[in-house]
Amino acid sequence: MKYSFLLSLLIGSVAASLPAINVTGNAFLNSETGERFYIRGVDYQPGGSSNLTDPLADVEVCSRDIPYFKDLGLNTIRVYSVDNTLSHFECMEKLADAGIYLILDVTTPGTSISRSNPGCSYNADFLQNIFATVDAFANYTNVLGFFAGNEVVNNEDVLFTAPYIKATVRDLKKYIKARNYRQIPVGYSAADVSSVRLELAKYLNCGNDSTARIDMLGVNDYSWCGHSSFTQSGYSEKVKMYSGYSVPMFLSEYGCNTQGTRQFSEVASIYSTQMSSVFSGGLVYEYSQEDSDYGLVEIDGDSVSTLDDYKNLRSMLNSTSDPQGSGGYSTSYKPSECPTDWNFTITVPDTPEDAQTYFENGAGAGYGFEAETQESCDYDDLSSVSSQSATPTDSSTASQSSTRASSSSSSPTTSSSSSRGVGTQMQASTFYSILMILSALLI
Repeated sequence: MKYSFLLSLLIGSVAASLPAINVTGNAFLNSETGERFYIRGVDYQPGGSSNLTDPLADVEVCSRDIPYFKDLGLNTIRVYSVDNTLSHFECMEKLADAGIYLILDVTTPGTSISRSNPGCSYNADFLQNIFATVDAFANYTNVLGFFAGNEVVNNEDVLFTAPYIKATVRDLKKYIKARNYRQIPVGYSAADVSSVRLELAKYLNCGNDSTARIDMLGVNDYSWCGHSSFTQSGYSEKVKMYSGYSVPMFLSEYGCNTQGTRQFSEVASIYSTQMSSVFSGGLVYEYSQEDSDYGLVEIDGDSVSTLDDYKNLRSMLNSTSDPQGSGGYSTSYKPSECPTDWNFTITVPDTPEDAQTYFENGAGAGYGFEAETQESCDYDDLSSVSSQSATPTDSSTASQSSTRASSSSSSPTTSSSSSRGVGTQMQASTFYSILMILSALLI
């Protein structure tokens, strides 16, 4: 009886799993069925930047919202910031039960690459905290991928930060491999800045070191406004522009709100063969109504009220099917050519020496929303930063787009927990090993 009770507890503690989503060529594929996977999602950070909380650490919050995700027909959410000192087990299990994957930004307002001083903000403490976030989520098979940064480059004057984005991507991929996790895609979410968008995309996907190349690229794009079209919106030109890009691309934010209630007519093009040879779906900005007025729902405590935008998006998603077959993806595209005309070095910085131990020994516990790592450097040892001017803000604290302010675009707020906590989760294999032992004892 005792063993049966323990066995039932352990079975109830093992998270439901979904087939991992893999990168094949410039597409996402379901690892079990081999079918093409298109992201149908929303950006999710209730409370926004003014009240930064972790929606995946509060089971009441995620339980409140997951039924609406299902009603919309979603298969993915993106979360901009999480507290790596807290447990996410229950919410990740509920998402998996609902068939929903997660794209997670591993940075927080206090731990991200600074536009004004990227060399200082890229340091061992920064890496320790984002590695701890990887530890907290890597064993959930419904983690589709990690973003190493969001709109760090938001104008051409801060393009010199790009090598530090690549360094962060490289270190995340090295850490995932060193800790024997599955091969989880690591990418970047880019602002749609016309003067640099293509050359930045190429740079992030260039070079002989495959670990420093992104596995996926998200684009925050608000160019389809109102009753537009595939041609009028500029979507057609972007498909041509990115044609031949060798890794999966998707819209990591979309949904222009400059013309009132959004009809989401772009959905019909996003999930069509007009775009499927280059793009693999997208995420609508955003789930909850915040100060920037992009919400699909109004939240008041435990109560959720759907808005007209919600109803229009649900109608469009439910009436639009994914393209049949492969959707025109390719496995023959090559990495991009590196730029040769930038007026600063494109060399990817070396990993900080003090961070080398994490690859072998693990990152240990994270510091959650209380972490402040942007100035954790020795200024005397820093090489000179580009002389180009930059706004004195970090990539998580400035305006994220000319059309809206992202959920991750605030100064850090005080966490509700002051404890460091434990950032790592028990590996799933450990659960199953214990289950097998207890099963044997019952025989």
